[in-house]
Amino acid sequence: MKNDGFDRRAFLKGAVAGGAAAAAVSLPRPAEAQGAPAPGSQGSPAPANTYAYLNPDEAAFVEALVDHMVPADSLTPKGTELGLNTYIDRALAGGWGKGDRLYMQGPWKQGVPSQGYQLPLTPAELYRAGIAAANAFCVKTYGKSFDKISENQRQEFLLGLQAGKVAFENGPPARVFFATVYQNVMEGMFADPIYGGNRNKAGWKMIGFPGVIAVHHQNVEKYRDKKYSVDPVGISEMS
Repeated sequence: MKNDGFDRRAFLKGAVAGGAAAAAVSLPRPAEAQGAPAPGSQGSPAPANTYAYLNPDEAAFVEALVDHMVPADSLTPKGTELGLNTYIDRALAGGWGKGDRLYMQGPWKQGVPSQGYQLPLTPAELYRAGIAAANAFCVKTYGKSFDKISENQRQEFLLGLQAGKVAFENGPPARVFFATVYQNVMEGMFADPIYGGNRNKAGWKMIGFPGVIAVHHQNVEKYRDKKYSVDPVGISEMS
């Protein structure tokens, strides 16, 4: 997003050094990835109308969101062409979305940011409630759902979410919803393509990440003070 000189593309490129590794924290194992592609398939997005969790209204919201956060430019295609919507859908349909590793017994009291996630909702339930509340806010404020409002209105709405200036009348805490969605967009951008996002390894290529191979020691001297320009290697290519 752009606001007061803040360039979303520059942020993606500069703030995610090591982001590919960090994204793996919340990912399922490759064998559990919902609809995981066959080895060598580069993690192509799911065909239209084949979402595993998102309903049509939710899919429209997520598609508009990822295309706004990651617009097409000289560095990468737009978010849906990178499969970020597919990554999010698979994550929501899988163990992470179902809260398999979350403590869900309460008590549910208002926490502080340092305590982490404190809601009685699984991530999938948070998305469902959050998208409904976000669309309701957009309809009340702009007269249309998020996927149908203008780019400037989307920008205003998302910046409001990020800054805590938008509150949902009937829904989860808006900033928690935004933080979760934003984290998932970043994960989809830089996780291994086997999970549905980072199609054709565009995210890795943008930041110069070489992929999953951990045997680069032999190249340290060879490429010292030189550009290390190789095609990244994903999980499916290591099988």
